[in-house]
Amino acid sequence: MGLCPCFGDDEGSENPPADRDPVLLVSGMGGSILHSKPKKFGLTTRVWVRIFLADLEFRKKIWSLYNPKTGYTESLDKKSDIVVPDDDHGLYAIDILDPSWFVKCVHLTEVYHFHDMIDMLVGCGYVKGTTLFGYGYDFRQSNRMDKLMDGLKLKLETAYKASGGRKVNIISHSMGGVLILCFMSLHRDLVECPSIYEMLANPDYEWKKHPEIKVWRKHNKDGNVNINLESYGPTQSISVFEEALRNNELKYNGKLIPLPFNLAIFKWATGTRQVISNSKLPDGVSFYNIYGTSFETPFDVCYGSEKSPIDDLSEICQTLPQYSYVDGDGSVPVESAKDPKEDQCLYSSSN
Repeated sequence: MGLCPCFGDDEGSENPPADRDPVLLVSGMGGSILHSKPKKFGLTTRVWVRIFLADLEFRKKIWSLYNPKTGYTESLDKKSDIVVPDDDHGLYAIDILDPSWFVKCVHLTEVYHFHDMIDMLVGCGYVKGTTLFGYGYDFRQSNRMDKLMDGLKLKLETAYKASGGRKVNIISHSMGGVLILCFMSLHRDLVECPSIYEMLANPDYEWKKHPEIKVWRKHNKDGNVNINLESYGPTQSISVFEEALRNNELKYNGKLIPLPFNLAIFKWATGTRQVISNSKLPDGVSFYNIYGTSFETPFDVCYGSEKSPIDDLSEICQTLPQYSYVDGDGSVPVESAKDPKEDQCLYSSSN
């Protein structure tokens, strides 16, 4: 008998183990619940995702800075740590990203992440903790951080042992595929950069057309005013980031914290792209990554206009951009979600 929808359903945890290879679900960018855990005493609080008091808790607990000495993105709040819950064999953190009673009662599907797939796999005979596992992680960190790599390795070992030594099938979503590629290339590498830099457009990728940043610029020279549309590809755009973010800052607890474009992080991100490029699949192993289609996805971006050009690139941060769109999941274009290697297969999803 099913339970009240506000509290979920009985998912058959007492079913006998299924005679099949185990499945490990790996989330992507923003696809894991994050908790703020006090270093000494106090209650653990969910800070991502949450509907109620979202902005207050997010600003207070999860705003972070990259520490080049440790390689980690560290919270500005020094009294707490950001952790990922591992309940329900890792599935809880990637199931419903805001598992509050309100979200479940109104069935707010926008935060139902792997929920439907988990239900489907359970209905097909997979058993949580035996043939079905999840891996959520702190997606703010580099995809090559030792903590993320070791956590994934431990989860794979757990699934392998629990299923009696069977091969583990991995289903990754979005940036989770990048995490898996990094793991296959070197799962014990040391520190890296925050993952947001690792997701910048790859200049070495075989694009049909390179993504561009376009800026209507206003130039004054010898009393003459010239207005030009300037285009920047993946490599040239670095100079745009530097100029646009040179005065960027964050206000936290009454203090202003400078946040310019970090060239040290970018250098590490370039190394990550090389690691991904060098990744190879072991014999007998196929790679599947879920990606979304049929949604308008930003590709090129344009700042300013011929009538309202940009005088200084730092104005970009206060300018509403215009986008050109391609097919994708709303954030990642299909072209960059696909892997060009012939031996790596990907599933496509239209929702």
